[in-house]
Amino acid sequence: MAKMQLGALVSASQAWLQRSQMTLSSVHEKKWTAAALGGCLAELSGSSAAPVLTVAFRLVHQVQQQGEPVAWISSNENTFFPPDVADGGVDLSALPVIRLATLQQRLTAIEQLVCSGAFGLLVADLEECVDLPLAVQTRLAEQALAQSTLVLCLTVKTDQQPSLGSLVTVRAQARRIRYGDGRFICQVHALKDKRSGPDWVDEEWCCGPTGVR
Repeated sequence: MAKMQLGALVSASQAWLQRSQMTLSSVHEKKWTAAALGGCLAELSGSSAAPVLTVAFRLVHQVQQQGEPVAWISSNENTFFPPDVADGGVDLSALPVIRLATLQQRLTAIEQLVCSGAFGLLVADLEECVDLPLAVQTRLAEQALAQSTLVLCLTVKTDQQPSLGSLVTVRAQARRIRYGDGRFICQVHALKDKRSGPDWVDEEWCCGPTGVR
C-alpha cells in the first residue's frame, strides 16, 4: 500500500511539473515582482529577518495595489513591526495575520487558504524550516498554479543551503546593503528559477523606518 501511495504521489508530481513547465515557459522577466513571479511556489530566504521582511512586504504592497487579497501566516513569536510596514504603504487593515504555534499548523493553514482561491498572495513565515515533504510541495505548487496565487515561504538560511524542495519554482536570497542617511539597497539574488534560469539579481533603493533614519 505504501509503495502504491508513493507511486501515485510521484506521478502527480511529474504531471504537475509538465503542466507548470508549459505555463511558465512563456515567463521570462527576471524581476522580483508579483507580476513576474505569478502563481507559483516560491521561497525567500536570508541570514537575518530584516531584508527578508523588507522584500516580502514589497510584494504585499504590490498585490494590494492590484486589489488582490493577501494573508500572512507566522508563528506566535515571530512577527513584524506594524508601524514600519504601514510606513512602506501596506494597508494593515486589509492584511489578516494568522499566528500558529507549530510548523504543521502553518502548513495546514497555507494549504487551506491556497485551495480557497481567494488570495493573490500568501506569505508563510516558516523560520528555520529546511525542507518540505514532497506531498506538501505537490499540493501547494499545484494549487498555486491552478488558483494563480503566489505562495511565498520565508526561511532563515544561508545561500549555501538548498531550497525547501524540488517543486519550488523560484528560490531567492535577500540582503540589504546599507548606505548613509538611512538608505540601503534591497537585493534579491535568484538562486533557483525554473522558468528562466538562476543567478539574476533585482535591486531597489529603500529608506529605513523613521526611527533609524
